[in-house]
Amino acid sequence: MSDIYVYGERRPLPDDPPFAAFLDPAKTAVVSIDMHEGHLSEDADCPCPAPRAREIVAPIDSFHDACRARGIPIIHVRTVLRASGRDDVKGGLSAWRLVFPLYVGEIPGADQHAIEGSKWTNLRTRVAPEDEIVETKKRLSIFYPTDLDFLLRNMGVRAVVFNGGFTDCCVLNAAFEASNLDYRVTVARDLVRGTNEEMEDAALKMMSLHMALVMDSEDILSAWDGHGATSREAAE
Repeated sequence: MSDIYVYGERRPLPDDPPFAAFLDPAKTAVVSIDMHEGHLSEDADCPCPAPRAREIVAPIDSFHDACRARGIPIIHVRTVLRASGRDDVKGGLSAWRLVFPLYVGEIPGADQHAIEGSKWTNLRTRVAPEDEIVETKKRLSIFYPTDLDFLLRNMGVRAVVFNGGFTDCCVLNAAFEASNLDYRVTVARDLVRGTNEEMEDAALKMMSLHMALVMDSEDILSAWDGHGATSREAAE
């Protein structure tokens, strides 16, 4: 039996047919959000540091290996901005560049965040040959103006599992938009990280109330196995 978190409270996943669609392995893809060096680098000039997310790199890699073994596709979404700066710093300035520093202070090198061809767009999590990459993310959304929805529909995907960062920013935005597009959304609670624990907790609670199932990654795997997604290792 798999569990979910509803407003932070752990309880059994309802054994009702409508909930089965959230965890149908035949129609699911895992979407990993912005696990790149622009957030995760230890360098002093990291343009938008998300140091709490460094601790989930290895766990995400392990989860992705378990997903691949079950035939669940992985899609890595990363922010990539044109070198000209017209997507952001020399065009329509992203709101986060103005308001986020009000909380964290000035971010040295922020104008280099996600610039194409820079080391900051390199993914820290492992990418397998069979994985897909979406790299037209320009703002907080993984869907606009990207082709992620187009890709998911061509793959026959109707349910998504999110990991990555920030929980209270791009992951929360992704859950809103995916739900509005009628995808069934699950968020891997142990494989996302937010600005801080308070904001992470608040975002997970909001998602659990309005948009998504919030689950631990091991419970997600167990639920898939309960739907017949046997891993290759188990089969052998």
